Amino acid sequence: MTDFNPAIDIGRRMADLPLFAARAPSVHGSITSAAAADSLDGNTLNAMQRRVLAYLEEHGPSTDEEIATGLGMNPSTERPRRIELARRGIVVQDGTRRTSSGRMAVIWRKA
Repeated sequence: MTDFNPAIDIGRRMADLPLFAARAPSVHGSITSAAAADSLDGNTLNAMQRRVLAYLEEHGPSTDEEIATGLGMNPSTERPRRIELARRGIVVQDGTRRTSSGRMAVIWRKA
C-alpha cells in the first residue's frame, strides 16, 4: 500500500493545471501571441519568481506562508510563483513544519 501525502502529491496535481503549464501563456488563436510565448527563454525567471528565489537564498528553507509574509506578497501571488519554480526544479521540498495556524506545511529550499 502506498502512503498518500497531500503535501508531496500537490506538485503532481498542479502540473496538470493550465496555469502552471511549461509553455508561456498566449492569447488563444493569436499567431503573434503564440510566437512571442514560444520565443521566451525557458530559463528566464520573471520578477516575482526572482523575488521568491532570492527570499529562499537569503532566509533558507521556508514555507509558503513565511515566504509570502517575508516578501509582503499576497499568498495567491507567491504560491503560483513558487510552484513554477518547483516545476522547473529550481526549488525543492525540504520537509514540513507547522504554520502560524498550526497546520502542517511543506518547507521549500533552493535546489
